[in-house]
Amino acid sequence: MTAGDALLDRERMAKLFDLRSSVYDSRGGTFDRDPYPTFNRLRQTGPVHPGIPHEELGWTGDVYFQGLPYPDRPHFSAYDFESCSAVFKDERFRPSDEPRPGETMLDAGILTMHGRRHRAYRTLVQPSFVPGRAVWWLENWISTIVTRLVDSFRHEGAVDLNTAFCAPIPLLTITGSFGISVEEALDVRAAVTSDGQAGDVLARLLVPIIAARRRERADDLISVLVEAEVTDEDGVVHRLSDEEILAFSFLLLAAGSGTTWKQMGITIISLLGHPEALAAARENADFLKAVVEESVRWMPTDPVFARFAVEDLELGGVAVPAGSVVHACLAAANRDPSRWADPDRFDPFRPLKPHIGFGHGPHTCLGMHVAKTEMLHGIATLLERLPDLRLDPDAPAPRVIGLYERGPDSVPVRFAV
Repeated sequence: MTAGDALLDRERMAKLFDLRSSVYDSRGGTFDRDPYPTFNRLRQTGPVHPGIPHEELGWTGDVYFQGLPYPDRPHFSAYDFESCSAVFKDERFRPSDEPRPGETMLDAGILTMHGRRHRAYRTLVQPSFVPGRAVWWLENWISTIVTRLVDSFRHEGAVDLNTAFCAPIPLLTITGSFGISVEEALDVRAAVTSDGQAGDVLARLLVPIIAARRRERADDLISVLVEAEVTDEDGVVHRLSDEEILAFSFLLLAAGSGTTWKQMGITIISLLGHPEALAAARENADFLKAVVEESVRWMPTDPVFARFAVEDLELGGVAVPAGSVVHACLAAANRDPSRWADPDRFDPFRPLKPHIGFGHGPHTCLGMHVAKTEMLHGIATLLERLPDLRLDPDAPAPRVIGLYERGPDSVPVRFAV
């Protein structure tokens, strides 16, 4: 099977990226109501409330997510921009409890680290994700992937971009940067959506690549990890073990392929639903930068992140005891009317202001510049190569679903052949 054939297996892609599958049950995948009226009501009555966002939304199923469930801890939720920003910046709010002595990146994961330890591990790969390296990602992987995907359906006149375009781009970009083929990338995604198989499958594919990069460098991300050095708390400098590289790779795979495809779908639906913005984007591709920023502000795919309070403190006028879980509802913060006029309206013409759709502070999304490049190049290519691109009027209207991970159930479009 060639790489092109693998990308044309629409049925498999639809199964691998089905937001209603059991894979997303723990994040409320079947939640299909608009959460923003509830978020707005809560913010209007106070910036911080006792409780958890999904409880306020009426979700009664089990939820396992960052900061959840921890039923024996007090829970608070922040809904305004100022309080959510403080949660992300203030060192008294940490992404996990104190690490155990001797705990490694393999044990904890970079997302749960904080302070000097977090900075040391993040610095290992951050140079590959800064804005200046976007061209590296574009020329090595993104451009080719986007072109081949559009080539696979441009003569059909109609397609669901959700699984035929949006989902493959970030998956194939990050796995391509590992040196994993298209066929193997789909196997990795299949393992991610199965029960506990992803680590084994990724290890089987990556261990030989890691060994090869230790012998001879290549222009890819595994080479960066192989050559990276980290200084531990005792001042000892060492290179990452195979196990640590695997842990890092799994994190990058999960983060890189799990959010961008959903955000790209939201962006396309929003753009095609607003004729003035669509016309402006067709006339000037640079306008897409404002479209993407507004999409992430208006409807981020990950609406809530949690932190643990490490001491008694006050947030938004509410006393928060040490050990509490504080849920920063960045989706609500990004629609704070004290910061944006008419915030519930998708309006890429509005003056740009920093939002927290990619997080804030030390844990700001590491791959946000790559994600933006994927979305900008992907959507620009669609507008350039698919004349009269529009939402399919004969298909069911796409809906954004999910609770702690949100995305469209489809992105059906038509275009001239």
